[in-house]
Amino acid sequence: MTILHRIKIRSYELGLVFRDGEFVRLLGPGRRWILDLLGRTQVQVVSQRAPWLVHEQLDQLVKSGALTGLATVLDLKDHERALVWIDGRFSHILPPGQHAFWTGQREVRTEVVDARTVRFEHKELTAIVTRGVEVARVLDICQVEAGHAGVLLVDGKHVETLGPGRYALWKNVAAVKLVALDLRETVLDVSGQEIMTADKVTLRINAGVTYRIVDPVRGVSATDDVRQALYREVQHGLRAAIGARELDALLTSKDEAAHEVEQALRSRATELGLALASVGIRDIVLPGDMRELMNKVTEAKKAAEANLIARREETAAIRSQANTAKLLVEHPTLMRLRELEVLEKIAAAGHLKVVLGEKGSLTDRVTNLL
Repeated sequence: MTILHRIKIRSYELGLVFRDGEFVRLLGPGRRWILDLLGRTQVQVVSQRAPWLVHEQLDQLVKSGALTGLATVLDLKDHERALVWIDGRFSHILPPGQHAFWTGQREVRTEVVDARTVRFEHKELTAIVTRGVEVARVLDICQVEAGHAGVLLVDGKHVETLGPGRYALWKNVAAVKLVALDLRETVLDVSGQEIMTADKVTLRINAGVTYRIVDPVRGVSATDDVRQALYREVQHGLRAAIGARELDALLTSKDEAAHEVEQALRSRATELGLALASVGIRDIVLPGDMRELMNKVTEAKKAAEANLIARREETAAIRSQANTAKLLVEHPTLMRLRELEVLEKIAAAGHLKVVLGEKGSLTDRVTNLL
């Protein structure tokens, strides 16, 4: 059965002619009559307004050479990716495979890059990662903040250490990992540690460590979590320093215990890529019954000190009186002056009548106070 088909192909379109599923030729714009013998011929009209040509038999179209001069064909290997700009604007990134772009209607520019470098660098990186379509399918976008360092690991090996900035890493080319580490000075709190002293008193210790990362590569390779590793080391150091001291010695030399912990940490901190700024024991919390006992001891000590001070004052007062009496005996004139001072004080309080003795002393007569 013979059927004649009429097909209109517009100026921006092309016709793809297939016979028995095989590509035969291209049809340009215009009105066409297609002779279909026994329904074996098919014509697919495609638009060149869409920049890319997507077709399940693209390999046949490319192999036939019919697209020469009409489309740009890319055949990307497993390690290759292609950047695509359309009309001067970035559009998307092509994964491995065969791709074709029409060149007649739109301005298409492509750039093939090697993804084996792992880190993608480009002068238009900002436009690519912000305006590209489905860029996240082929790129991991990572941000290293200010004051941080990014350790780039490829297949578990250190490749480079990156400063603050935005970075793009190719997916599906290797086991790629970017670990960001804070290089600023950081305070690690080690709180609520229950530790027994040498004299079997259980204390709750709160300590703090100030540190910073000075070797990011060691910080990543030495342990999976440098902060947690330092926390464990501080715990061990506290137990060693406090467990070797009795309670009284610890309370009077807390700074010495902290210094001992710091010295024990320094070598391990270097292995972790850290530099210690300070190590301190903030609080030593006693058990409830021990606190009461310590308060009683302190109260007794203060009472004894207060009593000792009072006795010292009394002794000083008695010694002063004895010295005064001795002076009065040795110097009668001073005694006379003292009597006059007493009379002056009494006179200020009321009327006074004085009867003097034979020697002018008050010791032989009675003084009448009216």
